[in-house]
Amino acid sequence: MERYRTSITSPIGVVWMVIANGALEILDFADDDSTRLDAFMARHYPDGLPPESRDTTGIASGITAYFDGDLAAIDQIPANPRGTLFQQGVWKTLRKIPSGQTIAYKELASRAGRPKAVRAAGAANGQNPVSIVVPCHRVIGSDGSLTGYGGGLLRKQWLLQHEGALCY
Repeated sequence: MERYRTSITSPIGVVWMVIANGALEILDFADDDSTRLDAFMARHYPDGLPPESRDTTGIASGITAYFDGDLAAIDQIPANPRGTLFQQGVWKTLRKIPSGQTIAYKELASRAGRPKAVRAAGAANGQNPVSIVVPCHRVIGSDGSLTGYGGGLLRKQWLLQHEGALCY
């Protein structure tokens, strides 16, 4: 299995990616305080981080294109996040939310086929290891509030404005 990590600089910070066999396995933000990212990577790679390498798959270019305004660029990026069957179902559902649209957690659970599992769907959304490409930022509170985002609410707001889902 070929697995490596790479990064790009975006308008909202450094984006770290782990690519395995041509698919995105992890995408997260690196901050000045890398405690959250370090813990995230240690949880996914307890035997050590994959080596750094230049991306040859075009995935990093696709993420850059998204930030440059080609919002559809992330739709075709292959992603293979590791998780439970339920999480996989929720993440697959997230990929079907079009750019510029948002849904509430209750709707996410319903679309994932588990309408009573709102909290579980919310937890799966929060454990998404491939943010942006698996667009967990498009899930908001039922009252329209911006709730929870591992990269921080300012980034969530920026992403939603970038996609035209927020006008403020």
